[in-house]
Amino acid sequence: MNEMSQINNYKKELYEELGSILKFWADITTDKVHGGFHGKIDNDNQISPGAAKGSVLNARILWAFSAAFNQVPNTVYLNQANRAFQYIIRHFMDETFGGVYWSVDCKGHPLDTKKQVYAIAFTIYALSEFYKASGMEEAKKRAIDLFRLLVEKAYDSIQTGYFEAFTREWEPIDDLRLSEKDENEKKTMNTHLHVLEAYTNLYSIWPDKTLKVQIETLLSNFFDHFIDHETNHLVLFFDEEWNQKSGLVSYGHDIEATWLLLEAAEAIGNKLMIEKIKKTSTAVADAVMEGIDSDGGLWYEYEPANDHLVKEKHWWVQAEAMIGFFNIWQISKYDKYLQLSINNWQFVKDKILDKDKGEWFWGIKKDGSIMPSEDKAGLWKCPYHNSRACLEIIKRIECLNHDF
Repeated sequence: MNEMSQINNYKKELYEELGSILKFWADITTDKVHGGFHGKIDNDNQISPGAAKGSVLNARILWAFSAAFNQVPNTVYLNQANRAFQYIIRHFMDETFGGVYWSVDCKGHPLDTKKQVYAIAFTIYALSEFYKASGMEEAKKRAIDLFRLLVEKAYDSIQTGYFEAFTREWEPIDDLRLSEKDENEKKTMNTHLHVLEAYTNLYSIWPDKTLKVQIETLLSNFFDHFIDHETNHLVLFFDEEWNQKSGLVSYGHDIEATWLLLEAAEAIGNKLMIEKIKKTSTAVADAVMEGIDSDGGLWYEYEPANDHLVKEKHWWVQAEAMIGFFNIWQISKYDKYLQLSINNWQFVKDKILDKDKGEWFWGIKKDGSIMPSEDKAGLWKCPYHNSRACLEIIKRIECLNHDF
């Protein structure tokens, strides 16, 4: 099979997989009793009817169906996106203090009302995409309002960057963490990456000068702080004065950043930053290659301090590897990166897809067995990374075919 035939076969398989992923989320996760979508579903597709519903999950559902409709205009996708939009507006938006709640209970009542910048960023990202799909002005207005709120409440006007979390009333909060595994620090790479992603998508519907400055500042934050230019890995945690607080390597975040940074620079047309990112992204991708196993899968994390490799292969890490290495192939023209992307997809097909019940498993352990206690749908398990990998690579291949 020649290269273009291999690439077009890749596109065909991802198009089919996209349909499979979204069918699962439309058919299995829709909550027909309380509205919106179920908060938790296990590996056997068993629903936990009393589970909390997360703002990140719901925003990512809204983004996934909106983005799919924008590339594949299926009315089912638009209807599901509208369902997610209406639920977010009615149940997650804090109309008193602004922002979105972290979670609501199964009936849609506020549960954890803290303001996590990460969750608000994903809501901006999703609302911007839904505006493209629906043309609904309310979605655009709410996205802009949330951007302005983050700049007002969460932006560090002295040191730059965004603080991680606040109380419902936007007061300081003791526990800033997104999850129990995170360090309790005021600034994190993960949140900044997705604020950047959200602002990039918002800029595509609202090319505001203030927003552009924020995108440029975020890109500078990555070069000044988050990218370790000695190791070419990303530093995950900092205090408010940009003092490094972690040496942990997250292979998935490293490879995800390579293409999201470039996307942001291209969106604002910053040519100098584009070239700078292309060079750095290739170096980061080369550093990520140390985490690739012989089966094509990408390991989860590495702790240099004690030379400990977390030998798990999570679904989202593989999805980001698929896009990230494909992007580096487009930048460099070196075929090894294309093969890394295709090999990773083959690993996903072999080990991560649930061929019987749909969607992707959370991941596999060192011995190749499925991680049994993790969600197939939940606060963190969403149709975002995998549907985005399909959509992004399909789009890129279509552009390649057009060029040829």
